[in-house]
Amino acid sequence: MLNKRTQSSKILEETITEVKKSLNGIIDDIKVKRAVIGVFFTGTLLNTGHAGICATPIKEIPEAVCCPSSARSMPNAGHLTERPVLKYFDDALSSKPMKKAIGLAVLSALSAYCMEKGLVKGYDMKMGVNAVECIDLDENTYPVLIGAIAPFLRVLKSRNKPFSVIELDKRTLKPDELPFYVSPDKTGEIVPKADVLIITGTTLINGTLDDILELARPDTQVVVLGPTASILPDAFFRRGVNILGGDTITKPQEMLDILAEGGSGYHIYGHYAERVVVTAKKDSD
Repeated sequence: MLNKRTQSSKILEETITEVKKSLNGIIDDIKVKRAVIGVFFTGTLLNTGHAGICATPIKEIPEAVCCPSSARSMPNAGHLTERPVLKYFDDALSSKPMKKAIGLAVLSALSAYCMEKGLVKGYDMKMGVNAVECIDLDENTYPVLIGAIAPFLRVLKSRNKPFSVIELDKRTLKPDELPFYVSPDKTGEIVPKADVLIITGTTLINGTLDDILELARPDTQVVVLGPTASILPDAFFRRGVNILGGDTITKPQEMLDILAEGGSGYHIYGHYAERVVVTAKKDSD
């Protein structure tokens, strides 16, 4: 179920449709002012002043071993600020991981524009809050973690209770985390057992998120988080996601400068970006 093959995503298709609808009439005037593909994150800045971010899918790029084979799979370097924003929607739905990443970073920036201008409703947003703090982990809860997300691994290990972590690259795990490791080919067996399901947003890049969410029980608390999940929340909520943990960029140019120098989350959070938690409103306005 969870694999390295980049798949299509209904979540992304619906989010793109929502952005187009929200920005109808003005989207043709929105351009990418700057784009940076860093070691850890890919970031974009629009001419509206809004920025977006996505994880750089380094491990998903077998074509990157040599220049000739990578040319067709990578974004068109030197011309990223010349393309219409609508073209980046095609990239967000691409089967090429690097093109997908830059497309998702643009989608993230456009989502930030929609949210700031109040063009979409039906959700609550808390700034400066880590999704780790919002999850209910009582003593009898069985959590499943999709992706070796370090802050959650620390929390789950500190409970001294059973949990599982499904991770494509087993080398990501520390020795004391290996006993909790589950092979990705067991996803269909393990996810339905989860009382709490915590999913890395990078599953949007390889297109596995849609299928993972279909496996979750209706009563499971579902959390999707990470920079790659910093897009409009509606399509997630329709599929049973309870908490969306993303980022908002507070100082776009400075953030992109840091990414260009190989910076990671440790360098940007609290300085140029803040974590946000998005949940669906319980009562409609």
